Amino acid sequence: MNRRIITSPQCVAEGATFLILREPRFAAIRDIPLRLRPDGFGALLDAILSQQVSVASAAAIRKRLSDAGVVTESDVLAAGEEGLRACGFSRPKIRYALALASAGVDFDGLRGLEDDALIEVLAAQPGIGRWTAEIYAIFALGRADMFPAGDLALQEAARGLFALDRRPTERELRAMAEEWSPWRAVAARMLFAYYRSMKSREGIL
Repeated sequence: MNRRIITSPQCVAEGATFLILREPRFAAIRDIPLRLRPDGFGALLDAILSQQVSVASAAAIRKRLSDAGVVTESDVLAAGEEGLRACGFSRPKIRYALALASAGVDFDGLRGLEDDALIEVLAAQPGIGRWTAEIYAIFALGRADMFPAGDLALQEAARGLFALDRRPTERELRAMAEEWSPWRAVAARMLFAYYRSMKSREGIL
């Protein structure tokens, strides 16, 4: 099983070169972000708070957490329901955050798991589905061959870049992405970048 880890812009450039050879339409995408962040509790909490909210809303919640000094598992437990609500967490996300903070996840141990086992372990936590687990694997662990096909932004970007009649379903996009292995996480970065450029052209961002 592929265990290539993305650690630098050079890794992203290598993946992009591979992808453009496989699919020349990827060549239209420039300024591909690395977007790596340290792994651990904070990265997974950030993935939870980003679920089903806009980029701006997630940034606002993130700032409130930082201003309140809510960073670690113990900080979250000390903040409790009231503190998390004040930071902008919804009722379900409060439950998910408190459950994660008390779960005792071995974040160091996650690094050594194969991709499928990693998704299984993370998805066993309340509020962490496949999308959240894949986002964590890509941007906190640097896994090179993960692809969050359930992401609506990626689906919409694929529709635009590949001139599809409609937005592909998660299953359809996951099948498309098979051709991009072992650099599917770079394909995800490229499609995220393309989506931002689409929205910018439409005056949304």
